[in-house]
Amino acid sequence: MARFFYSLTLYLLSPVIGFYLYVLRGKKNAGYRAHFAERFGFIRTHNPQSKKPTIMIHCASVGEVLAATPLIKELQNQQPDYSITLTCNTPTGREQIHANFKDSVRCVYLPLDFPCATARFFKSLQPSLLCILETELWPNLLAQSKQRNIPVLVLNARLSAKSQQGYQKVAPLTRTLMNSISALASHNQDDATRFIELGLKPEKVQVTGSIKFDIKPGAEQLLKVATLKSQYNKQRFIWVAGSTHPIEHELILTAHQRLLEVAPDALLVIAPRHPEQFDKVAALLASSTLSFSRRSHNNYQNEHVLLGDTLGELQCLYGMANISYIGGSLIERGGHNPLESAAFSVGVLSGPHTYNFNHVYPELIKLGGCILVSDVTSLTEQLIKLYQQPVFCQQLGLQAAQCVANNQGAIAKTINIINKYLEPHND
Repeated sequence: MARFFYSLTLYLLSPVIGFYLYVLRGKKNAGYRAHFAERFGFIRTHNPQSKKPTIMIHCASVGEVLAATPLIKELQNQQPDYSITLTCNTPTGREQIHANFKDSVRCVYLPLDFPCATARFFKSLQPSLLCILETELWPNLLAQSKQRNIPVLVLNARLSAKSQQGYQKVAPLTRTLMNSISALASHNQDDATRFIELGLKPEKVQVTGSIKFDIKPGAEQLLKVATLKSQYNKQRFIWVAGSTHPIEHELILTAHQRLLEVAPDALLVIAPRHPEQFDKVAALLASSTLSFSRRSHNNYQNEHVLLGDTLGELQCLYGMANISYIGGSLIERGGHNPLESAAFSVGVLSGPHTYNFNHVYPELIKLGGCILVSDVTSLTEQLIKLYQQPVFCQQLGLQAAQCVANNQGAIAKTINIINKYLEPHND
């Protein structure tokens, strides 16, 4: 009954949802208007000539795609007899999937959670297994999976106390979700306990750690970092501000202006979180006293700032830096993934708002790979200190990399869980 009223509400809101995605979001990013029929479950029928069964993996957006990439590539190596379809919710997620996997996977949008859309989607795709990254739990998607005997695995699962309270407010619907999950791999015991308290059977839960720690730069990435260093470094102090947001952009530029008073040759690479912010940051820079060039134009001439307005390059941009600042943390957005920097032995600066990565930051700070700053003044002070103390700066990076190394192994444990549901006797 709870799912009926949930679905009824969705149908009543469907004109608003469609208007929001196609008109409002589409105005900011035309990618939202492409492949729009997929939002309602209209996808090409799975190629009947392909004998391979399909594993469906859902990664909501760019962050989940980046985190899941090593896991998915290992799964491709271990299970060559399966094809993989990746679903996402955003155009940037779709672009990241194509950048990371080319044509080795199929990519479609996850349909909106209307019963008819999810039914239509599953009828076309016919997956053997559904894997969901983190906590994208949609009632009709999971109910359709259960009705069709498709196992549902929730991988790299995390659940904050605040989110748990939200699920508890719709307890009947939440129980339906928990009953539809076949197995769940959680970041830590706290997350596991919260899912169990929501009604998930304890025997379905396994603590695997976070796959985000299982990040290792490949040979291609290392070569690209070396190329970037030769292009931009030239013995300069470089800091990369990655995944920044509105309001935060201005704070970052202010910090850099103050840094330049002490380190006139310092270079800031600012990479906004969302592509629709690229031109807005360019306008901010144009109205400031800072000289800048755009990465997409590839015409750098020793300007004060490089605007990272390309997709799929952020990890490598971190790799060429002396220090990184992880965006979404000086403002209340909860922060983004610091491990993309730490994996390249580049230390991390972060604002106080890191709740999206509460499973990462405590360990990173404890091991001395991250320094928290409270505002633009303390950010500037730390940048000046790191510029003046290069050995300390380098040590911060080494300790960040050690944190990554200490916590690896989640991918192997997660693959073992997936493989159990791909064995013939579990079909």
